[in-house]
Amino acid sequence: MLPPSAGLFVAKEGNGVRVAELPALRTARLVLRPFTMADAAAVQRLAGASEVASTTLNIPHPYEDGMAEAWIASHAPAFTRNELAVLAISFPDRALIGAISLRLEPLHRRAELGYWVGVPFWGQGYATEAAQAVLAFGFETLGLNRIYATHLLRNPASGRVMEKIGMRCEGTNRQHVWKDDRFEDLVRYAILSCDPRPPSP
Repeated sequence: MLPPSAGLFVAKEGNGVRVAELPALRTARLVLRPFTMADAAAVQRLAGASEVASTTLNIPHPYEDGMAEAWIASHAPAFTRNELAVLAISFPDRALIGAISLRLEPLHRRAELGYWVGVPFWGQGYATEAAQAVLAFGFETLGLNRIYATHLLRNPASGRVMEKIGMRCEGTNRQHVWKDDRFEDLVRYAILSCDPRPPSP
């Protein structure tokens, strides 16, 4: 087990040190893989929907030209710095459904889980399936101890995803964020590496 101060992804290679590449993960229906620039148009279309932006904290609206490319270009450097691991949620043919990420805090061996799914794919269990795989990756490969997530109080569907993957509600931060010209309550969930997790579908 890595000490709390260690970087999560550093591996020895010869006389030097390299940072491991973010792998692709497979589930029953999905492939979770690093984004490529070929995904930019689909990111702009799916993340650009007002329904997606309304229920997330970090997706701009309108989603303007060039934003997707800049976002995708930021992934590899952020992973190299042990800050962020972002994966595309896609079908086996690489068609994009959404995105899922771990915002890493190596000092404390914890990470924040985040995800979004395009509106045409809502209500089909894709977020839950992807999140289960990323939890396993975070605990079993990255050696994390705690993974947490938050959702806007008015978006209970996201909370149901967190419950289905075994997270426990830890409380509500009242008027915790400013979004769309109003304060919003934020509900926090978390799971520890020692907590039971539901079996993968």
